[in-house]
Amino acid sequence: MSAFFDYPNSAAFRRVVPKSKIYEHAGANAALKDLFVREVDQITWRYKLAPETINLNATASVPEIQVFSISLKSGKLDEAVLRAIDKAIPFPLVFELIWSGKCKVVAALKKPSEQVGMKWSSSGYFATDWIPEKVIRVPLPLALDLGVLYERILMAILPSEIFVHKAAGLDIGAYLRLIEAVRSKAREIEQIKLRINRERQFNKRVAINAELRQAKYELQSMLDDQVGMEN
Repeated sequence: MSAFFDYPNSAAFRRVVPKSKIYEHAGANAALKDLFVREVDQITWRYKLAPETINLNATASVPEIQVFSISLKSGKLDEAVLRAIDKAIPFPLVFELIWSGKCKVVAALKKPSEQVGMKWSSSGYFATDWIPEKVIRVPLPLALDLGVLYERILMAILPSEIFVHKAAGLDIGAYLRLIEAVRSKAREIEQIKLRINRERQFNKRVAINAELRQAKYELQSMLDDQVGMEN
């Protein structure tokens, strides 16, 4: 499924968001402000998916879905920028990044937090590949309410190279945690490989190679468990 949706005109918002407003609501420090200045050209609040704009009922965890476009100064955007915007806007967000005639969709699962003193919590971010900005867009997924719509929008962004289908019996939150665990294990394997390349002592290389085999085994077990759940 494509993640590039043809959002309805009834939901169009098209309001430029000053960076200063994000700073104010996200409590941005000097380093974060510098990231916005160096990496972000313009932030536009493009669409508001809500009961009054697309005729779908809200749910407790998804009262509205906001779609933001971010024009970049280069092809790089630090996740801290996205987290600041997510922190400033108390609704689930979907980002469309635009740079040099290309675009990509980025989002994290965002939901009301169960922790005292925190209003929202987010998973890690997931993104599509860069594609031409003039992509042919597809209609929004069919859904009975905004909660289901949000889940289906997120599913369209998830990395198909890791999992082709949603794991049977897992809700979207558990599924995202599973993907993040695989990503984390893959990063761990790359770090172990770097340690092997740097190490010159034979006995230490043997020990690190044992760590590598164990990490690869654990990653393969995660993938095998996923396949087993879908069969």
